[in-house]
Amino acid sequence: MNPAFSVIIPAFNAAATLARAIESVRKQSWPAHEIIVVDDGSQDATAEIARQFGGQVRLIQQANAGVSVARNAGAAVATGDWLAFLDADDWYRPDRIRLHAEWIAEDANLDCLTGDYEYHDASGTLLGTSMAQHESGRMVLARAAGASRVVMERPAELAAFVADHFGDTHTLSVPRSRFIKLGGYPTGFKVCEDVHFLTRLVAQSRRIGVICQSLGVYVIHDGSATRRNPVASQRENVRTLTDLMRLANNFPLPVRQGIAARMRNARYNLGCALSKSGRRFAAVNAVLPTFTSHPDWQSLRAVLSMLKG
Repeated sequence: MNPAFSVIIPAFNAAATLARAIESVRKQSWPAHEIIVVDDGSQDATAEIARQFGGQVRLIQQANAGVSVARNAGAAVATGDWLAFLDADDWYRPDRIRLHAEWIAEDANLDCLTGDYEYHDASGTLLGTSMAQHESGRMVLARAAGASRVVMERPAELAAFVADHFGDTHTLSVPRSRFIKLGGYPTGFKVCEDVHFLTRLVAQSRRIGVICQSLGVYVIHDGSATRRNPVASQRENVRTLTDLMRLANNFPLPVRQGIAARMRNARYNLGCALSKSGRRFAAVNAVLPTFTSHPDWQSLRAVLSMLKG
């Protein structure tokens, strides 16, 4: 049975880019079952842009509640058996859905799928590709040895994927039933909410399909919240991961190892952000919990680097 994909596009003040995102879904070589745009309380022409596509786009409007609530709202009304997501400022490559759909039709035992994607700046310049820039992606590419498909199921690969994943939200395909069972994206977090969901998904998965070619484009903005206020963003990152660690007691060991590695990096990044802002004592406190829980040379070096500024 061929899978039917519902593509969910959360949009907040996205009038400048929404049409491009929608068109990238409309032009898929494997047609989407439906396109759902969730207008998250926009104050610009986002809703009007979505309405221009008539019956090709289902528009949902809600008071501003954040991207997680918007994605979950789209999933709640979706009628496809598989979900795919796309942020309004990014876009899909033409075969993004087909490459996953054909594989799903051949292998009913895939729990979810992901793949490579490109980084572009706001001017459209290619900055790199995700799998090549992440250790977890390089591990999978090495095993693929030129093949376009790899099933990620080895413990070391899963741990590395959780620690520093190469597949972003717009390359993820997940059964709607599994998404609903997991409770969707967590609300109340402004950073790392996608990692929170993805990690819980990996913890419940045994075979993850990876397409080793670009499925879409992620646009990096200089004005993003992470760049505007790195300290606040890194604090929020640690807060989200702290909640994830609370849930992780019953996760498989590779997933727990990946979460621990991700938290170590998050605390170090928070320390660096605090250090750069001149708050050396706060920087030391940011990384100290890592040394307390894992008193090894790496964590000691992190503390010493904060002391040195």
